[in-house]
Amino acid sequence: MNKYWVGGEQTEYQPGSDELLLSKLYDEVLTSRLPMGAILSSTLMSWHRRWLGRVYKWAGELQTVNMNKGGFNFAAAPRIPKLLSELDANQMSRLTPCFGMSRAELIAAIAEVHVELILIHPFREGNGRLARLLADVMAVQAGYEPLDYSGWEQQKENYIAAIHAGLACDYRPMQTFVDLALV
Repeated sequence: MNKYWVGGEQTEYQPGSDELLLSKLYDEVLTSRLPMGAILSSTLMSWHRRWLGRVYKWAGELQTVNMNKGGFNFAAAPRIPKLLSELDANQMSRLTPCFGMSRAELIAAIAEVHVELILIHPFREGNGRLARLLADVMAVQAGYEPLDYSGWEQQKENYIAAIHAGLACDYRPMQTFVDLALV
């Protein structure tokens, strides 16, 4: 065995983490169980477990391995619990629920929460899709339809740059993406 091998359940990967299960979670959360209060990291962990619990043993648990994508390092695994606690205190409890927000307030709230959640990257798999579910819930709470992410996919490099701008707490680039996606 290689001395650098991380090992453990969270190093296992199963491609195509069952989009049917994600669709069922969307239906449940957006129709019959729309959160009425603040959405906290414990809610995200519950959604993650309900979505991927049949696919991964570690669904709903915080990642235990450091991760990167395209040469960009996400938050170090040991820091994730503290960062989620800060997300709850600084963003989630302040910016959710979104009932009664103006369009501009909603765009700013979704952008900030989305960027911060993606930068923390709390789960081994499914962070982007879970962050989109959260954005959609926030939009529905404010009386809008779920976001149209097609522009994000078409401008993937600019979307990633908008995430990176969040490292300096600059959420304006992501606000542009949210504005385009909010229908």
